[in-house]
Amino acid sequence: MYSIKQNPLTDALPNFRNLGVTLRILLASNGLALLQALLQANGWADVPLRMMQIVTLLVPVLLASLLLLWVAQPWLNRLAYWRGALAVSTLVVALTLFIYYLGGELYQPLGYEDRHFDAVRYVLFSLIVCGILLMYFRLRSRVLSHALHDARLHVLRARIRPHFLFNTINAVLGIVRTQPHQAESALEDMADLFRMAMTDTRDLVPLQQEIQMSKQYIALEQLRMGGRLQVDWQIQDIPNGALIPPLLLQPLLENAVYHGIEPLPQGGRINIVLRRNGGELLIKVENPCVPKSNAPHAGNKMALQNIRERLGLLFDVEARYKAERGDDFYHVEITLPYMEEKTI
Repeated sequence: MYSIKQNPLTDALPNFRNLGVTLRILLASNGLALLQALLQANGWADVPLRMMQIVTLLVPVLLASLLLLWVAQPWLNRLAYWRGALAVSTLVVALTLFIYYLGGELYQPLGYEDRHFDAVRYVLFSLIVCGILLMYFRLRSRVLSHALHDARLHVLRARIRPHFLFNTINAVLGIVRTQPHQAESALEDMADLFRMAMTDTRDLVPLQQEIQMSKQYIALEQLRMGGRLQVDWQIQDIPNGALIPPLLLQPLLENAVYHGIEPLPQGGRINIVLRRNGGELLIKVENPCVPKSNAPHAGNKMALQNIRERLGLLFDVEARYKAERGDDFYHVEITLPYMEEKTI
């Protein structure tokens, strides 16, 4: 976890336990194998045979490498980038040679005089594929780190909407004489909310911190809306060390208040569910709303779009976002990998 005020992120090996990384490795490796088959073939009819010869060795090497890299990920995380890249390349070469000689006649036809030539050729191919993939993930990490920092800075600035600031100040002014202690408490909550939103620039923050900030936000909105705004928190099986991206929950609640509860004369209840399902963290926010045709402000969906983009940058395909609007309700469901804060 780094601050956007620091230098760009240092090079790091890809997370071999990430599903998106695994899929990209499989697709890229098979694509390079197809390219090699095309270069070796004598014609179109010869391409399938060449591809089959390459794949018979590529598939076991690839699957074994992915499995061992998945196991070795914690150890690789502690290495400098170039040492980690060397370790990955060495592992791939060792597996290539081991599987090649273990395969016997499958890779070494009888009567073939120079068996070691093929071994060297396959080792070079493995090194080239490994180098291309590591270079790709390194460049992708650099590009996404800059994009993530820009997106985070943008969302930190955009989340504090002018209407929320003005409404809160007006609500405090309305009770400053009649209820000075409540007005003072509201100003303290508003200061804490703004301070956390504008100063915490880490990729992941404790879930309890997000819940606290969201409750302070709801308290400020209830000061303005009174009994029209009700909230039901359902927190299940969430350890204190759980981590989520910053400013993930509060924008969902702000969207529920501004577009759902506020236009309803009678108000309504926001249901919030936070639950751990094995290796995943589930976040649900549901609120009543007026029919879409009668909505006074459709909104520009900037908050929800920012959330989708940040989830994609942080978790790739392992995070899921689903929004559903019914005739009288709006439902948002986010599923992301469960992670815990490391304790020393």
